[in-house]
Amino acid sequence: MQRYELDAWLGDDHGLTEEQLSDLLWQADEIELAYPDPDDEDERTAALTVAYRIISGEEGVVEELARARAQAKAAEIRALAGLKRAAIIQVSGIGTESEAGFARRANVDRMAVRSWLGKRGKH
Repeated sequence: MQRYELDAWLGDDHGLTEEQLSDLLWQADEIELAYPDPDDEDERTAALTVAYRIISGEEGVVEELARARAQAKAAEIRALAGLKRAAIIQVSGIGTESEAGFARRANVDRMAVRSWLGKRGKH
């Protein structure tokens, strides 16, 4: 990342010193190396935002991220439990949906659906 790109991303009221800007620019370069794929834009932005927040001295960033991760994990667990039950009902229970069709709708691998139905090892 070039300095002018970082300046544009930060805007005028960033409140960073020159040393902090240099640190953030270094972090931006490291982030680009860590997430080189054009599809990684969300990850790059999230990482750069966290770098800015920490370098600027914001407190509680790590704890906030830990809470967000725990909430996301809990949401994933609930969603998977629901999808498993839906597969049991709609594929092998009262429904007539195919494993492949359900997998497409649920955005999972067909083998995951098969494992939920007890047709394959645990998934």
